[in-house]
Parts: sequence; structure tokens; C-alpha cells
Amino acid sequence: MHIDLDSLVWPGKNQPVFAPHGMVATSQPLAAQAGLDILRNGGNAVDATIATAALLTVVEPACTSIGGDAFALVWDGKGLHGLNGSGRSPSNLTAERVRERHQEAIPEHGWLAVTIPGVPAAWRDLHQRFGKLPFQKVLEPAISYAERGHPASPISVWHWRWQVEEVHSKLQGDEFAAFMDLYAPDGKPPGVGEMWRSADMAHSLRLIAETDSAAFYSGVIAERIVEFSQATGGFITQYDLEHHSSTWVEPISTNYRGFDVWEIPPNGQGIAALIALNILEGFELGSMERNSPESFHLQIESMKLAFADAHRYVGDPERVPIPTQELLSKDYAATRRKLIGHEALDPESGYPVSSDTVYLCAADSDGMMVSFVQSSFDGFGSHVVVPSTGIVLQNRGSAFSLDPHHPNFLEPNKRPFHTIIPGFLTKDGSPIGPFGVMGGHMQPQGHVQMVVNTIDYKMDPQTSLDQPRWFWSKERSTVHEPAVDPIILDALRERGHEARIWQELDFVGRGQIIWRLPSGAYIGGSDHRSDGQAVGY
Repeated sequence: MHIDLDSLVWPGKNQPVFAPHGMVATSQPLAAQAGLDILRNGGNAVDATIATAALLTVVEPACTSIGGDAFALVWDGKGLHGLNGSGRSPSNLTAERVRERHQEAIPEHGWLAVTIPGVPAAWRDLHQRFGKLPFQKVLEPAISYAERGHPASPISVWHWRWQVEEVHSKLQGDEFAAFMDLYAPDGKPPGVGEMWRSADMAHSLRLIAETDSAAFYSGVIAERIVEFSQATGGFITQYDLEHHSSTWVEPISTNYRGFDVWEIPPNGQGIAALIALNILEGFELGSMERNSPESFHLQIESMKLAFADAHRYVGDPERVPIPTQELLSKDYAATRRKLIGHEALDPESGYPVSSDTVYLCAADSDGMMVSFVQSSFDGFGSHVVVPSTGIVLQNRGSAFSLDPHHPNFLEPNKRPFHTIIPGFLTKDGSPIGPFGVMGGHMQPQGHVQMVVNTIDYKMDPQTSLDQPRWFWSKERSTVHEPAVDPIILDALRERGHEARIWQELDFVGRGQIIWRLPSGAYIGGSDHRSDGQAVGY
């Protein structure tokens, strides 16, 4: 059984996209269309995914980069495969060395926050296992736009401008010296519609294409990263780059009202979405209005309990034991569910952090579907730009803890707790499709809301994405989009929630969804909170 179209809600404001052969959905139109062109020219969904992801590093540079990390879920026609493309901490970086620099926590910017980039290797590994077209062909759109330029789109400019004017302007140090030349060559970021290009980025992408990413880890690009690291107080060595590897993993799942919801296992936070759905399954959400204080309250409370567990147990599974099966037990969910009452809870947990990320999904005429997420973490990541490469390095290491008793404690060659998560939905062993919502710790909360919208409230992809969202930040504090009815906010406050409206653009992420229909065609949606679109043929 697939999604039942006859039972879906069709409000008629923003309609989903239907396509018989293939589809790509992401947060920037040029990237979506590049992926679609790959499908039209004989590529499969993985080829389209890589082409789209690579171009996003050019057209949404304040959200993703060649120097970031990536994760993927791939339905190959028979089963679901997971790729963990996250990098590890440098081999000579320890908590003691952080404290030697008079830091009580890992800063968000600079070399202390840099982990080994996983994006180029993830592109290569996905392509080698599932790709159809030549790797160089798949990266051509990104190379072309980097070389010839693109007109900056509105929401991309919003992120870009904030990072340059509000973040980078406060940073000092030799490691930040090349940033402005790349991202604000005239002393300011590009305006909407202004052209931006980078010959250095085009050259790096071309080297990655020609060498199946080897140039990044053992060739010319690697040499430049290591030289710059050594010259400006960094920790990345040639050993670190040469020994980086992606990991093929078994996806984890839970069954929610007959549908299987899939996530990448830890070190990602996808497990939090699954824990929350297990708790929610005991409540009859479908009998409540979608936009009601009762529905919001139960979802928020379930999410808070799920985060408390995720922050307590999740780290690098290669270094610490993680009780995944126990956390996903229905019996355990029942004990957690009993904690939820009329009043807002204040469970112990870590404090969520923000991030800027891109998500995309793709599907082809043979039924292959991909859920893919890629990120530099917070905006332009570390703001460390390696000269002559057009590459800014991620700041994923800022998520590490300096508490030696915490599973996410900083140690050499260790993967940090990761916020970026692709999602996938199946039913009775058959694929329904990929979905994702961006925004740091919004991601599992967005996944929960998309699943609830789809299954409990029977919404099509676009209607689901268009719904006003809530975001739990810490303790009893929640923020909501302006479209949330004030009556709902008042009722939540009566229950003890510190509920408030948040006007900032894009705080609740930029989602994309593609579902496969019983006919074999596709239906997709793209978040109005981004510049993007769902396109098909």
C-alpha cells in the first residue's frame, strides 16, 4: 500500500508537483533543475543527487560547502542503504589542547571546530556504488556555475549577508584572512540577482571530478589544506585526510501506525525523531485538529523526552556503546509516555544548537530514490577558507563536549554528535519516499511534524510542508511561526509552555518531500521557506 490520494487533504493554495518519470526537490531552483537535467540525460537518482548537492555548494554557500559532511539513504529498488559521510576530529586534537588555548568549550569558528570534511568522499562513494553516468559528467553543472557565475537568490542572500555582516565581522586571525576575498570580494556579500563566481572553487570541483575525489584527500587540495593548517595554527594533517572514510550503515527505523520511518543511526540525531514517534503513537492525534493546542502539546512533550535521551546517549558508535534497540523499544516508549500530562514538562537535556544545511531528494524512472543531506553546520562553518581552493571548512567539531563523562566527549579521530539527518518512509516493505527538514535540532522535530502531517492528518507533500511549525528550544521554551493562531499560543502558555512567536527567517528549516504513487509516478513538494522547488518530468 502507498499513499492514498483519495484520502489526502487538498487545500488548494500551493499545489504539489506530479511527474511520471523522475523528480528532484531541493532548496535552490538552479540546483533542482541541474539534477533534473541529469535524469533527462540518462542519469539515475544517485547521479542527480550528486549533481544537485555539488551545485548547492556553489549557489547556497552559506548553508553547505565542499568542506562539509553528508549523509544519505538510498532505495535501490530492493532495499534501503545508509551512508554516513561524516568526518572525524583531527588525530592530534584533544580536550587538553583546547583548554591550552584558554577555551572552556569548543568555539564555533576557527581551527578548533574543524573536523575532516566528508562531502567529497560521500559523493564518490555514492557514485561508485550506485552511479550510472561518469563522475565528471555529474559534477559538470557545479563546475560551470562556479566558473561562469550565478545570480544570487533571495533566501540564499539572507543567509549570506547575515554570516558576513554579523558573524565574520567579529572574527580575527590569520585563518580567516581568505574568507572575504571569496564570499565578499567587493567588501560586501552579493545582493539579490547579483552575479557571484569563484574560479578557485571551479578548479577544486574539477580536480575532485577528475580524480574521483582523491585530490581532496591525497592530492593538490589536500596539500593546500595541510599547508594552511600548519601555517595558521590548525590541526589537520596529511594522515587525517588520507585516512578519512565514509561508512555504509544499516538504517534504523520504527513503525508508526503501520508505516516504517527510517533514519541514519547514531552519530546522527535521527533516533530522536523515532523515539518521539514511538511515544506519540499512543495518542490519537488524528482525532485532534492539526493546528490545535492539544496536538502541539503532545508533539512538543514527546520531542522533549526524545531529545533528553538522544543527548544523554548519542555519540560516535565506534567509540561509545549506544543502546539503540532499547531506546527504540515500544515498551520503553510506553514508560516515557506516562510522563506526559496536561502541563509542560521540564526534562533534563542538552541545549539545542542551530545550523545551516541543505537537503535534497531525488527519484528516477526505475524507482531508485535518494534522501540526502549536506552541511557545513553553522552558516559558513568555521569561516576558515583555504586560500586558492574556494573551500570553506565545516565547524562540526563545535558540537563536541569537553566533559570526559559525556558520550560526545572530544577525542582524536572521533565523529561528533551530528544534527543532519535524511529521512525515508516505507510501508509493508515497499518504498513511499524520501523526506527531510533542515535547521540543526529542528531536523528531528521537522521529521516528526512531516510524518504526523502525512499519516495522522493525511496531507500531501506540499500541504504538509506549508503547515505552520513549532520548534522546542530548551526547558519549556518553544518558538512558533507567525502563522500559528494566537489562541493556540495562549492555550500552550496555560499549560506551562513558554510559547512565543519568532519572526526570524527560516528558523524552522527548509523541507523537501517526494512520495511514490501506486501508479509509479511521483508527487513532491518544496518548502516555501526556501528559494527552492520540486521539479519533475
